[in-house]
Amino acid sequence: MNNLVIGNVKLDGNLILAPMAGVTDLPFRMLCKEQGASLVYTEMISAKGIYYNNKNTGKLWETDASERPVSLQLFGSDPDLMADMAAKIEDKDFDIYDINMGCPVPKVVNNGEGSALMNNPKLAGEIIKKMTKAVKKPVTVKFRKGFGKDDNTAVEFAKVAEAAGAAAIAVHGRTREQYYQGKADWDVIRDVKNAVSIPVIGNGDLFTPEDVKNMYEHTGVDGFMFGRGVRGNPWLFKRTRVYLETGEIPVPPTPEEIMDMMIRHGKMNISFKGEFTGMREMRKHAAWYTKGMKNSAQFREKCSYIETLDDLVALRELIV
Repeated sequence: MNNLVIGNVKLDGNLILAPMAGVTDLPFRMLCKEQGASLVYTEMISAKGIYYNNKNTGKLWETDASERPVSLQLFGSDPDLMADMAAKIEDKDFDIYDINMGCPVPKVVNNGEGSALMNNPKLAGEIIKKMTKAVKKPVTVKFRKGFGKDDNTAVEFAKVAEAAGAAAIAVHGRTREQYYQGKADWDVIRDVKNAVSIPVIGNGDLFTPEDVKNMYEHTGVDGFMFGRGVRGNPWLFKRTRVYLETGEIPVPPTPEEIMDMMIRHGKMNISFKGEFTGMREMRKHAAWYTKGMKNSAQFREKCSYIETLDDLVALRELIV
């Protein structure tokens, strides 16, 4: 496993936690870092939200020293606003900026943000260029194979990002129209890797340690970004590290270990967000942690009503 370097930031390895709205908050990032993530990303943060001092925005960039290095992901479509807001918060405790040019959700795309920028590479390049000039921290970009169902514009888009000053790029091998359906196209990730000289991070269909090895052999990418594969499964980082270093795949966590991690996650959520919000957000995490386990359907039904940590702990007997 190689140590990825992004600008002036050297990582301990090249296994990366993808930015996921509603998932990669501070508690989950800390758990993934403990398990061996080399770099973690915040949830995406709106440049307009920073500008208008949205009360929820500040919580998104809170970090802990134990999880660094951290990449803060911004989204927006106004080059000057993106640059100004990036400069405004550069003193916060994070290490890298990432620009979201891959989010597929309609409320983002309909504002010309996220993956909509793949339809306007000139504007995308201007955003990247202005941000890199406005801040000292490295700026990276995350984007997709293309926008439309049959689009394949990632190589040209990658060249635009490199020319504009991006320190690294992450490529998801699906188009916007695919969302997360179908199979990720690793060929396009390989083509991007061959087209640029900056580090390329591959994203899409990394669910097992073997997937990482297979992606490397197929694409030659410099880093590997885990998204849905680590929801309820932060151990994937540690198990992948061991596999890459020894060739052996560690056994999965036991039901006891899963429940212990889940309950600890719940406690961290309460500490960070309070019991009301923290436990409601744990409902989806609890369902992910227990997917495929015995009584998981019954567990998921019950966990959709948990309101307190005691409620979560009481469900332990269904799994263990």
